[in-house]
Amino acid sequence: MSKSNRNLGLDPETQYVEINRNLATYEFPWDINQALSFALFRTYAVPSIGRLLGRTGAFTEETQKRYDDTAILLEVPLLEGFDSENGKAAVRRINQMHRMYDISNEDFVYVLSTFVVVPNRWIQQFGWRRLTDAELLATVRYYQALGRHMGIKDIPATYAEFETLMDGYEDAHFAFDPDARRVADATLDLLASFYPSFAKPVLDVFSRALMDDALLTAFRLRDPGPRIRAVSERALKLRARLVALLPPRRKPRHVFDMPRIRSYPNGFDIRELGTFVPGCPVHRAAGPA
Repeated sequence: MSKSNRNLGLDPETQYVEINRNLATYEFPWDINQALSFALFRTYAVPSIGRLLGRTGAFTEETQKRYDDTAILLEVPLLEGFDSENGKAAVRRINQMHRMYDISNEDFVYVLSTFVVVPNRWIQQFGWRRLTDAELLATVRYYQALGRHMGIKDIPATYAEFETLMDGYEDAHFAFDPDARRVADATLDLLASFYPSFAKPVLDVFSRALMDDALLTAFRLRDPGPRIRAVSERALKLRARLVALLPPRRKPRHVFDMPRIRSYPNGFDIRELGTFVPGCPVHRAAGPA
């Protein structure tokens, strides 16, 4: 039995928002934040996604703001529910931004699959405990709901289907693109900026040590080697063992309260987050709603 599990007894079919809220703010706040950041990073290796982000300039010229906006807009429905006023406003902003660009449904489904699969795989490997079957099902139900609110079609029905789709899509589409590489470099620089400057070389190697061969190849990043990979993984597993010994978290840990969110020291208006003017020639008036 784990030291703490706020989700015991909750129904993953009807209480999936609460279950995911507990996972993200009480059970695994650091792990899920890291994993979702890594999930988005993986999507850049699909050229149709990474190239678009590179050409808009949002992830290379305003990396911190784009990071903050994405994290906040994804967190609001989780904290307040899809049917809340703020939840609706956050999803509306996400959809308005996506409508500016020609994004395929296949890319949307792939990105959604990374939100389901990557955090589970991270927690399996580096979490202080594993997700229960009910928690994993709740994760599937939560992101299915998010996908429906975004107008995404052909959403996988099970975790196994999400996993198969993600792995297959990456096998078929991961490839090098110079614009995508610029987005990846800007993101790695941002992540390193959250720590003292002298740690940047270590963090660069540590980040690459957590990437699989396919991701390193797609970005043409140097493999740090098996020794550094093993040391990095051991460090995360040691952290997990230490976290397991800590008392249960009493207060929720929210993304917008984390020091790495820097763009809005005086608060924010959900309706003003994100981008409003197309930043690349790939533009259209219709899309998921």
